[in-house]
Amino acid sequence: MPHQPPHVLLRPANLYLLLSYAALSAVPLAGPLLGVPADDPWKLLGAGLFAWIAAWALCKRPAWFHWALLPAFLALPTELYLLTYYGQGISTHHLGVIAETSPSEALEFLGGKAWLLGVVIVVVLLWFFSTWVVAWRTRDFDWNDRSRWLVVAVVGAGAAVLAYGQQYGVAQQAGAPASATARPPALPHWAQLPVDTGVFARSWPFGLAARGIDFYKERVYLAELNRRSAAFRFGAHQADAHGPQIVVMVLGESSRFDRWSLNGYARQTNPLLAQEQNLVMLQDVITPVSATRLSVPVIISRKPAMQSLKDGFSEKSFLSAFKEAGFKTFWISNQVSFGKFDTPVSVFAKEADDVQFLNLGGFSGASNHDAVMLEPLRRAIADPAQKVLVVLHTLGSHWNYGHRYPKQFDRWQPSLQSIAKPDVTDTRLEPQINNSYDSAILYTDWFLSNVIGLLKESSLPTSLLYVADHGQTLYDKSCKIAFHGHNTQYEFHIPAFAWYSDSYRERFPGKVAQLQRHRKARLSTENMFHTLLDLADIRYPGERLEWSFASPQLKRHKRYVDSYGWTDYDDATMRGDCREVIARGKPLPRG
Repeated sequence: MPHQPPHVLLRPANLYLLLSYAALSAVPLAGPLLGVPADDPWKLLGAGLFAWIAAWALCKRPAWFHWALLPAFLALPTELYLLTYYGQGISTHHLGVIAETSPSEALEFLGGKAWLLGVVIVVVLLWFFSTWVVAWRTRDFDWNDRSRWLVVAVVGAGAAVLAYGQQYGVAQQAGAPASATARPPALPHWAQLPVDTGVFARSWPFGLAARGIDFYKERVYLAELNRRSAAFRFGAHQADAHGPQIVVMVLGESSRFDRWSLNGYARQTNPLLAQEQNLVMLQDVITPVSATRLSVPVIISRKPAMQSLKDGFSEKSFLSAFKEAGFKTFWISNQVSFGKFDTPVSVFAKEADDVQFLNLGGFSGASNHDAVMLEPLRRAIADPAQKVLVVLHTLGSHWNYGHRYPKQFDRWQPSLQSIAKPDVTDTRLEPQINNSYDSAILYTDWFLSNVIGLLKESSLPTSLLYVADHGQTLYDKSCKIAFHGHNTQYEFHIPAFAWYSDSYRERFPGKVAQLQRHRKARLSTENMFHTLLDLADIRYPGERLEWSFASPQLKRHKRYVDSYGWTDYDDATMRGDCREVIARGKPLPRG
């Protein structure tokens, strides 16, 4: 930037412009002022300063880049709102929610405070245009000397090196032998720039552009996955004699089979569900993988377990099959919609007629509890449509367990609710981790009981399936690991149950009898797609009733889990207190 005497910078108009730019740059520091710790604050400020210098050098004067700051001005109120109430700034998930929220939904969310949003927008626009007038009129900040071209050259060279490294990779420090292919060589290790793109994306104001690019890439990726299955049809239908009906699928999160008192756990973690007479607890259900983004597609589609590690699938989910059969479909989620761990699920979610992602807080302490889905569920049940399918995607027992339930459910002490930033790898926190995990299961019991209570208010035949996506390892006995992704029985063996209304039993007594008969059958999440459609008595070409545990045709199948390759779960040993699943022979290769 040009060197100017202090009295020039202190002119009121110039000072106003510089302070406005400084305010935008200092947004990352607003977090600590609001009680939200900032990671690498000096790196954030440094990245922001470098971006300012680069923009000034490329454009010569503020007037030429000021319009590029309009998104930052408009995003500032949202950033501060999210920091204040959700403990995090704008992410690709939030951009997705904003992009997919209609004006009417926004007004409904704001309620009587809609006028305040209008005032904020007007103030921000006045601020932006007033600074633009100053930037346009002043020539005090023109960068005219030769140093500008030196900076332009450095920025250009750095951008070229960075782009090359991202395209063709960076060689290891030790120096790997060169490839004999026609592909250009990787960037030498010594030429790697000390640039952290993640830090830049969190900086202000220019880092917002990186977040926008990430959002765009997610949209393109999601659209590509949708394109692969766009023409797919199940040919699903119901017999004309079928009347109104409600079907609910509840996707649990990080829930462990042996922590449910319904499955024999000593602590009473399911006192309310234990009172439900029409509930069939399934005793032997496994998931092939212990990650949400991989396990949920297997639950809601016909995606085979051994394809679960691959993104995308050529078919649609049961949502589309229900739609073909005349059902109105709802996807109500307390998880997030965009990001590395969520987009594969969102691809299927978007098949629904009505899609609601309710969690603006991600997985933080500011996230909603699962009760936030009860009112949308009530509205879905009351929808004028004669046939309704509702999918509830819960936050369940996702880490941090202490954030998953309100204070009144903090039954077992000591708990994680008294620890600001617990570390799941800290074995000293084993009592707090396990106590809060059980309290999270207790809250899930309350939530599911309320879901069933809402369904009981309807006189329509109603069926419900609950299944968790995966379990957790929790420092069991001498086991020194926790969380998931460890190939243990605790993560693969998951809780699942079916519930039906009295009117459903009257209409489909045979299906209820089969549910009771198969409560101890060896099942996996691959069975859920087929069973849910069978519960609704939806027929389609190529259906496989031998995979439905509501059918007398159910047959046992091999259950593979991702443990050092594809391991036959029923022909494996469980090693040590971690209950690590180990194949007796050689596992099938991941493909």
